[in-house]
Amino acid sequence: MKTYYDVIIVGSGPAGLGCAFELSEHSDKSVLLIDKRKISSGGLRNDCKQNYTFPVGFPTDLWDREQTTVLLDVAAAHLKPTYHSGQQMDLYAERAERYGVEMLRISQAHVGTDKAPELIKRLISKLEALGADVALECEMRNVDYAQKSITLADGSVLQFGDLVLAPGRAGFEWLQMIMQSLGVEYIDNIVDIGIRLETREEHYSIVKDYYDPKFYFPGSVRTFCTNSGSAHVVKEKYEHYYSVNGHSLSHEREANHLVNFAMLKTIRLTDPVASGSEFAKILGQMAMQLSGGEPMMQRVGDFRANKRSTRRTFNDDLYDFEPTLKSATPGDISLAMPAKILRDIWSALKTLDAIVPGVLHPSSILYYPEIKTYANKPRFIDSHFAIKTHIYAVGDGAGTSRGITAAWASGIRAAHGIMGT
Repeated sequence: MKTYYDVIIVGSGPAGLGCAFELSEHSDKSVLLIDKRKISSGGLRNDCKQNYTFPVGFPTDLWDREQTTVLLDVAAAHLKPTYHSGQQMDLYAERAERYGVEMLRISQAHVGTDKAPELIKRLISKLEALGADVALECEMRNVDYAQKSITLADGSVLQFGDLVLAPGRAGFEWLQMIMQSLGVEYIDNIVDIGIRLETREEHYSIVKDYYDPKFYFPGSVRTFCTNSGSAHVVKEKYEHYYSVNGHSLSHEREANHLVNFAMLKTIRLTDPVASGSEFAKILGQMAMQLSGGEPMMQRVGDFRANKRSTRRTFNDDLYDFEPTLKSATPGDISLAMPAKILRDIWSALKTLDAIVPGVLHPSSILYYPEIKTYANKPRFIDSHFAIKTHIYAVGDGAGTSRGITAAWASGIRAAHGIMGT
């Protein structure tokens, strides 16, 4: 690495890549992309599900349809998606409408966790060929705004002309720390709390026609991140708890004929509890206390009978599939999830069972918690997501996006601000 770059980008996920490519292809600025990991993480690495239709992934207070159309085309030119074709969409949409539910029709593509490293390596190689420097396993510790410099974990100091912070969801708290050091105002009052449901593919047959169904229910509840084919529920380590998530491998892999998806409720907090991340931390720790430090799981049959699940519930009798997250602890989700949240999610699941009959088969598994804390809302000083003159914050961690393609688009907007276009 050199000691000075016109632009330093922190985070090699889709937001960072979107910014780096736009700068490298349309300016002569020197660009350094750094990441503390060996390979880009987050949405690009895990499952790599892409949505190409507004408003999915785009916070509507920051984006409009006309603006996103052009930027989604730019993202697609780099990601080269193979779109899934939806069948019987009218049937599902009409059925959903009868129950007061909105079903979005969107263009989708899926890479798979096993194929994602190939995509990431291709993008990094192309970026380096354009002249950008890339430094992985390189962690930024802090920034000196007056000196326009950053300090790395090894103590070295790099100067910049412009700095782009794109840490993604995993860097939610890190970004807060940096914004506090810069005196940047932000709010953190939104969090998604929910469960992940796992069942046999035959019980959620819509996935044969619509890869990642997007249903929006009353009570600010929605489906999120559906995985099918070779699908698995996994746990993700946060600082004080585990959250569950879902992955699926590419269609080249042998199918296990299971499907999983999240049902999330968006919570907007007000005074005196204004921190979504702190609220999530409390709920996550409560779940860990009740389940021995692991995520919790419960069969739908037990939940409906108001009984906790036990190890005996997860045998090979009528409940004819094993959980893919075997480390989860059988228990009673109603002891861990606040009643209002659980009530709205269960109501949405019952409605979904009317739209796609079978999803609430007694063998279906509910995993808890699934928590998304990535809705920092900085006080931006311009439309290019600048938080200070010459410093930008983009991607899911900065609240400018919720997904791969929107994150890529937000990186492009920052690049346009840097280039003055």
